[in-house]
Amino acid sequence: MSYKKIIPYINAENEIPGHVLKLAEEYSYGGADELLIYNYSKDEKSREEFLSLAKELSKQIDIPFIIGCYVERLEDIKKAIYTGADAIQTKYALLNNKELLKEASERFGSDKIMVELDMLDCMDSDSEDLCHILADYKVGKVLLKHVALSANSIEKIEASPLPIIIRDSLIRNDISSLLKISNVVGVSTNFFENKDIMKAKHALKAESVVVNTFESKLAFSEFKLDANGLIPVVVQDYRSNEVLMLAYMNEEAYNKTVVTGRMTYYSRSRQELWLKGETSGHYQYVKALSLDCDNDTILAKVLQIGPACHTGSKSCFFNELVKKEYKDIDPFHVFKDVYGVILDRRRNPKEGSYTNYLFDKGIDKILKKCGEEAAEIIIAAKNPGAEELRYEIADYLYHLMVLMAECNLDWDDITTELAHRK
Repeated sequence: MSYKKIIPYINAENEIPGHVLKLAEEYSYGGADELLIYNYSKDEKSREEFLSLAKELSKQIDIPFIIGCYVERLEDIKKAIYTGADAIQTKYALLNNKELLKEASERFGSDKIMVELDMLDCMDSDSEDLCHILADYKVGKVLLKHVALSANSIEKIEASPLPIIIRDSLIRNDISSLLKISNVVGVSTNFFENKDIMKAKHALKAESVVVNTFESKLAFSEFKLDANGLIPVVVQDYRSNEVLMLAYMNEEAYNKTVVTGRMTYYSRSRQELWLKGETSGHYQYVKALSLDCDNDTILAKVLQIGPACHTGSKSCFFNELVKKEYKDIDPFHVFKDVYGVILDRRRNPKEGSYTNYLFDKGIDKILKKCGEEAAEIIIAAKNPGAEELRYEIADYLYHLMVLMAECNLDWDDITTELAHRK
């Protein structure tokens, strides 16, 4: 079911990158549905610095984000999208070549292209209907700013052929009134800096606005509890699947977790609720909660801030009891481990290392080897059997990882891009 979105915006112009990233993380943790980060500077150096910031942002947050920037040519749009952004937004008033919008939509998809309009321009009865013009250009969404709610403006918004995001500081307008407009899919605002977005969402939900909140599909009464009314919770890192800790919940802790989106437990020793991270700052943000087949254990996938264990260890499970040697053939772990060795060779050269030989020879040699290995794959694929092909693909992937290290890319960059395309 579709829902109305809260989309905080961050003005990155003349702002310290570290502050932008920190604020973006806080919004991401706190329940924002998307982010809008913008810098409309025309200066080439400032634009490149902004795109570098957007690339870093794509590694640190896991919610969709839109970047607003100045656009002169298709290459500018391509660079912006290649940062990992889910969409690019440009100001209609600053766009000299309007046909560029259609060209970009056809190249990257209309859902990737947004345009910012001033509501005052849309209300001018003598001007052309800008939203219909943008629809002809295959634009995906329109962001409207300077919206003064009236019967006339609401009618204009609802008549738009394109979905609308309203940008508003929420000083004069109420977010509920904006989101209740039928064609409005979200509100972009800076109002929620240092405020509880999840609390605002539950207030909107109470006003029958459909928003994205956690809802339990089963009542706590359907869980099988121990003699003390508690259920164990196995906590897992949502990215790596590493088991972090085990704790317990009673009904109040479970309900509070679902409402706030932060893991809250029941302390058996203190006999009270405890919000994980309240003292240390090492909060756990809910990604998913699942119940096992017997309804007596919860599996929580979380985004863990800092270490999970009170000892400072990432996981509470670090006391090894028994172990049998085995090969870890999980594909992603293997890729990361091999890449880690390659990166270590780059940082700490080892005499006689083939990897260091490639780094010493430089990018041209590495590219030549990648090309040779790609050709070997083609030849091997034409031969019967898969053994030779398997060997050549492994060779190619190794050289590809050397290239990645040379160009300062890692597997997180690649998997993020693939996930973004999915």
